[in-house]
Amino acid sequence: MAAEIERMFSVREKPWHYEMTKDKTSIIQNALTSAEALTAAGLDWTIEGRPIYDENCDEIPGFKANTRSSDGKVLGVVSDKYKVVQNKEAFDFTDSLIGNGLTYETAGSLRGGKTIWLLGKMPERYIAGDLTEPYIVFSNTHDGTGAVRCAMTPIRVVCQNTLNIALRNANRAWSMIHRGDIMMKLDEARQTLELADMYLAALDDEAQILADQKLTDGEMHDILDKLIPTEEDATDRQKKTIQETKDQIIICTLAPDLTKFLNTKWGFVNAVADFVDHGEPARKTKNWRENRWGNIIGGHELLDRAVALVR
Repeated sequence: MAAEIERMFSVREKPWHYEMTKDKTSIIQNALTSAEALTAAGLDWTIEGRPIYDENCDEIPGFKANTRSSDGKVLGVVSDKYKVVQNKEAFDFTDSLIGNGLTYETAGSLRGGKTIWLLGKMPERYIAGDLTEPYIVFSNTHDGTGAVRCAMTPIRVVCQNTLNIALRNANRAWSMIHRGDIMMKLDEARQTLELADMYLAALDDEAQILADQKLTDGEMHDILDKLIPTEEDATDRQKKTIQETKDQIIICTLAPDLTKFLNTKWGFVNAVADFVDHGEPARKTKNWRENRWGNIIGGHELLDRAVALVR
């Protein structure tokens, strides 16, 4: 289902994803707590589990409908054993991260309210010599498909490219048990910081290694052939589209901000990140911009495959 954005806010200035969300984004001056952030994003509603009835008006046992208090919309059908984590409950542990450099940047809802998110920004740091803004996305679902989830999304400041790639020795995303106990919240906050720092440190290590490894034009073309293969029965139109995609990635390797990484594996990875984040798809669906926003949050398969191929 398309990652349709209902409503969101941004603190003080346009967020890095503003062009994809500007028609649904409000700008506010600050969000000091997670509760304030959720209110600004229009997420100050609750979920109530209501009975489900069949066509004969008989109640269906063992299931309930997760219903939004603000408009009565059903966001998901779950079993009686499913425990609802309300919006405020999902994110109030993030307030413990504020004193450790985290600031709230955006919050909003996706997929008609089935998924909500809160985006926090950590202090800037350098990855392979590039100034990077690390973000943590905290998300929760109300359709029974997931728990409270955290995901890292580092952004290169110079070009706004996301570098949330899958690493071998550090998790890009993780889930939180999240219970109401205050000590549990503090422990979850500590774990979140530790996992975020581990990911950023591992990303820097990986970037440094790839930045030191040369990549010839021939090797790059070989990798592109594996990254975006052409099937034997592909039509001429499909072959043309595939070649255009490869050409776009090659052009991205020549970007001025990647000069210092030219002809290196890290330069190629950044070129794919540039293409994933900013290139336009050959076939544009109605919600292609929102779908890209979802990829930026959770990572993109093409970028992960590119990293695996250059290793």
